[in-house]
Amino acid sequence: MKDFRRHLAFKYIQYLVLPSTNIIICLLGLFASLYVTLTLMSPSVSRKSTAGFICNIAKADILVGYSIFSTIIQDVIKREISSFRSTLRQNFQIANIHVSSLLLSCVSLEAFLITFLPVETHHIRTVRSARMASKVGWITVTTECFLYQMECLKDLGISSLSIHKQVLLLLNFCYGDTKLLKSLIYPIGLLLRIFNVYLFYKMYFRALS
Repeated sequence: MKDFRRHLAFKYIQYLVLPSTNIIICLLGLFASLYVTLTLMSPSVSRKSTAGFICNIAKADILVGYSIFSTIIQDVIKREISSFRSTLRQNFQIANIHVSSLLLSCVSLEAFLITFLPVETHHIRTVRSARMASKVGWITVTTECFLYQMECLKDLGISSLSIHKQVLLLLNFCYGDTKLLKSLIYPIGLLLRIFNVYLFYKMYFRALS
């Protein structure tokens, strides 16, 4: 459907082209995702793997609704919020961006396979594969956000409390993993952009030939 293609084009610009998005772009993306979610409920929409990816991208956009709503409420009531809630709000934004970027890359790869290897890859371009890839993406990003959220425990001075030594070791391990993860996020994001540009470059010149 043309609406789905326009939605995907908007999402590519929002997450893989623009260096950052403001609240207006986020709101437009949220309303577009709500519309797409309602459209996907129609029985006339074919249940293909691409539709599965689009559905999960729409779900990821709904996460940012909480962050936007929380920001608006914060500006209205002018009340300080705890570091835990502030980090949680940021994690919703991170989950939205990272899940969407991963799933958009899956859509690009699927389009590439359809263009160059339609018969050879037909058995892997299934709804089940799309669900599995989406699930892996969600689990990966949820783990990432969980580690970020754990950093809030530092502000509570939890190390000074009488907590079991093994728990403290686990927390310190999580803190170390979080530092490593943060150092890898930018290069991973850059690689995803290069990956998508390469795929579109190959498909574009294939269409011209």
